[in-house]
Amino acid sequence: MKDKIDPRNTLNDLTSKEWIPETISVWTQKGLGKEHNDAQIEKQHPAPFSFRDVSRLIKFFTKNNDIVLDPFVGVGSTLKACALEGRNGIGIELNPKYVDLTKERLIKEVDEGVLKKTNQIVILGDAREKLKEIDDDTIDYIVTSPPYWNILHKKDHKVKQERENNNLDTRYSDENNDLGNIHNYNDFLEELSSILGKCGRVLKNKKYMSIIVSDFRDKSNFIMFHADLASSLKKYNFELKGIKILYQRHKRIFPYGYPYAYVPNIHHQYILILQNIKNK
Repeated sequence: MKDKIDPRNTLNDLTSKEWIPETISVWTQKGLGKEHNDAQIEKQHPAPFSFRDVSRLIKFFTKNNDIVLDPFVGVGSTLKACALEGRNGIGIELNPKYVDLTKERLIKEVDEGVLKKTNQIVILGDAREKLKEIDDDTIDYIVTSPPYWNILHKKDHKVKQERENNNLDTRYSDENNDLGNIHNYNDFLEELSSILGKCGRVLKNKKYMSIIVSDFRDKSNFIMFHADLASSLKKYNFELKGIKILYQRHKRIFPYGYPYAYVPNIHHQYILILQNIKNK
C-alpha cells in the first residue's frame, strides 16, 4: 500500500518514508557541476549555494503554495528552488547585478509553464529597509545563505585560481551598507543578527528559519561563525532546533599552511535550523 501523508502533518507534504531520511544530520552537497549549462549564472556569484540543497529544505519545511523568504537571495537559488517545488518565493538582494541575474536565471532555467504556476518576486534593496514592506505573519519559511563577514576580501589560493583568472566576482559588492564590507567581526555579527531577528516579525509563529553558513579563519584565528550566530539569535526568540553538516565533497584542496602549520581545508557548511517562538 502506498505510504500516505499523515493528516496531523501540518509542516510539509512528505510521507513518513520521505520524512525520516531528511532528519539525518549530514548531507552531501548536490550541485550540477560548474560546466553544466544551468550553472553558468549561479557561478557568477562569489558565494553561491545549490538550488538542489535549498529544494530539500523547502520540501521539508513547507507545503505546496507556501511563501518562502530569502533576505539575501544573491543570484536566486532559493527562488529557482521555490518555482520547481511549487512554492511562492520572495528574495531581497542589495546588488542590482544579481537581481538581474536572478530574473534571467528564472527565465532560462525554469520551464515557462512551471514558472507561471508560482509567484517569484525579487526585490532590489537593503534587507534592513525592504523587510519593513512585508506584512506581519505572512511568511511560512525563511532560508538564506548570508554574507560570511568580509572573508571575500581575502585573496587566497582559491580566489586567485578559480575566480580572478576567470574574471568572476570576488566579493558581493562595493556598497558601504553591504554586510560583507564590515571590517569588525563583532559589528558584522550584531548587524546580521539584527536583520535575521527582524525576520521574526514576518515569519509565522512556530515556523522555521534555515541559515546556511560556514566557519572561517581570520589570520591565525578560527572563527566559529555558526555557533556565534545561533547564540546571537536567541535574543530574537529564535530557538536552535538542530544543525546539519553540508559536506562539500567536490571542493578542491589547497596547500594552506604547508609546510609550517595546520590550516584546514574547510569542506563543509552548517545549516542552522531555528524555530520562531513568538509565544511560549
